[in-house]
Amino acid sequence: MAAMTSAPAPRPLLNRRLAEFGTTIFAEMSALAVRTGAINLGQGFPDTDGPQEVREAAVRALRDGRGNQYPPGPGIPELRTAIAEHQQRFYGLAFDPDTEVLVTAGATEAIAATMLALLEPGDEVIAFEPYYDSYAASIAMAGGKRVPLTLRAPDFRPDLDALRDAVTDRTRLLLLNSPHNPTGMVLTRDELTAIAELAVERDLIVVTDEVYEHLVFDGEHIPLISLPGMRERTVSISSSGKTFSFTGWKVGWVTASAPLLSAVRTAKQFLTYVSAGPFQYAVAEALRLPDAYYTGFVDDLRGRRDILADGLAETGFEVFRPQGTYFITTDIAALGEKDGLAFCRSLPERCGVVAIPNSVFYDDPDAGRSQVRFAFCKKESVLREAAARLQRW
Repeated sequence: MAAMTSAPAPRPLLNRRLAEFGTTIFAEMSALAVRTGAINLGQGFPDTDGPQEVREAAVRALRDGRGNQYPPGPGIPELRTAIAEHQQRFYGLAFDPDTEVLVTAGATEAIAATMLALLEPGDEVIAFEPYYDSYAASIAMAGGKRVPLTLRAPDFRPDLDALRDAVTDRTRLLLLNSPHNPTGMVLTRDELTAIAELAVERDLIVVTDEVYEHLVFDGEHIPLISLPGMRERTVSISSSGKTFSFTGWKVGWVTASAPLLSAVRTAKQFLTYVSAGPFQYAVAEALRLPDAYYTGFVDDLRGRRDILADGLAETGFEVFRPQGTYFITTDIAALGEKDGLAFCRSLPERCGVVAIPNSVFYDDPDAGRSQVRFAFCKKESVLREAAARLQRW
């Protein structure tokens, strides 16, 4: 009788590079908000829509049959032109809409496409931590190795000496986010200049996530690509979702020199290829809104920031008031709590509010163990009710 042989062990169903990520914290906490009926100050989406005229522009495009079929792969010409005009209007930057502008399915796809296009297996990517969770996943999918540069409370400024020391012969690019999610830090001109000089010296590509460019409360937003030596080595990424409060439309973009953009476009075409056809026409109109819209938008969010920050401080949180974005990072140690993840998982049942633990945005969770992030892109009445619930608790 032939000897019995054991069946081979089943292969893992998930690529090992992605196995560590599992379900995002945003999905978990938003589901918890739904289940408990809690106020969701976790995931960063507004609870009101953006300008009525922008929404009507999308409806008009749908009715006129513009974008209902596949739009051009790089994005419709009207939007690419509007993006180029936006860069010129706000920053004095000139881009060719045909060769230096690419429309993407939000900034998240732009980041993924850029990592896939520019990284080879084993390349190192230096990124500020805490960082948006898709950074780590995108680097992993491209076979790269992430190297964190930790931003520390209370001001979360980057240690530029540590950044220089982190660069090795394997470093391919720097992945920067300013205004920075989740800390709200905004890079200064001096910091950006030092980073640019390092990139030129070490021949590094820099990828900048600038989705909160129009949400700066203290300081100013300076695109790194505008600094000397950076025009040919920077991939600048932004999107419409945060600026116009239509996060569900997922319309983002890349601006870069033609060779870099061509590389990113090559990867992007095998991801979504195209997306959001009618919404592209609406975003083209949104980008041309008058200056009054942009100043009113940031003034409104500054007021909401202060409402929530004051309420959190009165409750007993240590509050790190952000310079930009629409997130507030706090420390719960003053409340006698130590573990932000456990705190956030219990908070909806305890007082009916959802937040996000910052520890999930670190390679070393202990670096942000007691930090918790709240979003203030909600109605003033909602923010006041959330603060009241926390104070009652």
